[in-house]
Amino acid sequence: MRSKLALRNMVSSLLLQFVTMVCGIILPRLFIGAYGSTVNGTAASITQFLGYIVLFEAGVGGVVRAALYKPLAEGDHGRVSSILCATDRFFRKVALIFVGYCVLIACLFPFFVREYFDFLYTASLVLIIAVSTFSQYYFGMSRQVLLQADQKRFVTAELQIGTVLLNTALTVLLIRLHCPVHVVKLGTALVYALRPVLLRLYVRRHYAPDPHAVPDNSAIRQRWDGFGHHTAYFLHTNTDIFVLTVFSGVLRSLRIADVSVYSVYYSVVSGMEKVVAAFSSGIEAAFGNMIAREETETLQKNFRVYEFFSFTLTTVLFTCTGILLLPFIAVYTKGITDADYIRPLFGFLLVAAEAVYCIRIPYNNVTLAAGHYRQTRNGAFLEAGINIVGSLVLIVPMGMNGVALATLLAMAVRTVQYAFYLSKEILRRPITVFFGRCLVNLAACALTVLAVHLLPMPQIISYRQWALYGAGVFAVCALIVLSINILFYRRDFRNLWIVFKNSIQKRRNVL
Repeated sequence: MRSKLALRNMVSSLLLQFVTMVCGIILPRLFIGAYGSTVNGTAASITQFLGYIVLFEAGVGGVVRAALYKPLAEGDHGRVSSILCATDRFFRKVALIFVGYCVLIACLFPFFVREYFDFLYTASLVLIIAVSTFSQYYFGMSRQVLLQADQKRFVTAELQIGTVLLNTALTVLLIRLHCPVHVVKLGTALVYALRPVLLRLYVRRHYAPDPHAVPDNSAIRQRWDGFGHHTAYFLHTNTDIFVLTVFSGVLRSLRIADVSVYSVYYSVVSGMEKVVAAFSSGIEAAFGNMIAREETETLQKNFRVYEFFSFTLTTVLFTCTGILLLPFIAVYTKGITDADYIRPLFGFLLVAAEAVYCIRIPYNNVTLAAGHYRQTRNGAFLEAGINIVGSLVLIVPMGMNGVALATLLAMAVRTVQYAFYLSKEILRRPITVFFGRCLVNLAACALTVLAVHLLPMPQIISYRQWALYGAGVFAVCALIVLSINILFYRRDFRNLWIVFKNSIQKRRNVL
């Protein structure tokens, strides 16, 4: 049953990431073409500033997920309802805090971009973009956590696919009709406000939680153990744009349009990160179930398979991204002259940072599935400190490149910390296993880059030419990386193949 749910979660998440990535490539180009890099950079900054509200969650989502594994595994409906009730109350308080926070941002943010837009223009844009976030916290966040813990992430993924497609169609239509940017963003906000409402209706029908259950606040009280992890993830996704936005008004070398440049690069690179994360969708819940049932041998065997797959996938995707990113950006931004979008060093640093982050995913998932938030929170605070201090120090001499380098350093330190902790405290194995996989895949990456550079590179001036070249690069990369990993980790590959065959066979039997 765990394998079947994990497979469905994986397929749904992959489809979601494919849809999100394609739509995420289509919309920014249309948006920049219609409104310019300055407006796009401003909208991206507003979205990031509003995203800071997640700090008020204080890591509740993760600790509640860990608290739900055991009662869900035991079928304890009463405990599940009590935890859900407490979580629901907490997130509604966060939603109300968010209202005040939105008013504050609407009053302050216009001063960052006063050189480009008047106060009313920017303040109203802030309030419009905030609508969907408020709806998510007030109606759907606790239900999303429940479904994730119950290995039913596919439900939220399928709802997201629908809203992403609907939003893309509506946005394209509004842009084609030459609607003002505020109307376009309002359409997006209303579409995304639908998802948490539908999610709440689904949980009410399929779980029927008792709304009058006595709230179990024990998981909520442990939120500060998860706060460090939550903060580190928040800074991973938000620090760079925040620093660039603030310093765009201080350093002559930075403009608000540079935020648009960052967002374009990040949308591509983070798309690859989300693909890797999609393959891990539902895995944390499956490992949490194993740990709750004390299935130690099963845990260790399945983790090696998971680790092999994650390393191989990350190496293939990010090696290809590193090779193909600049040619894609050149085609994507052809005709845009209000900002310089060709930044080779920045692209390399951003790709490397996200690759290191993806390498961490298996170690992060299993550590948190075991509920070891308190034991690993110092590493999370260290990562956050390196990211913030490094960005502030390096942005002056290096600009955008310094911000990306600080992120890479923070990711590397935390990834190694996770690997050490998991090896010693949970898996009880030598840390050399982790470093061995790193060296093998780094060598595979280097061989791929060498092989691709030995081949003649065509002049790429269209998406068709880029896609054909990309297909060749992917084929070479997949062949080299997979061959080298099978050579060094044949048993892991064999076990992965067995898991895949069994999952497919079970699915056929159900159908």
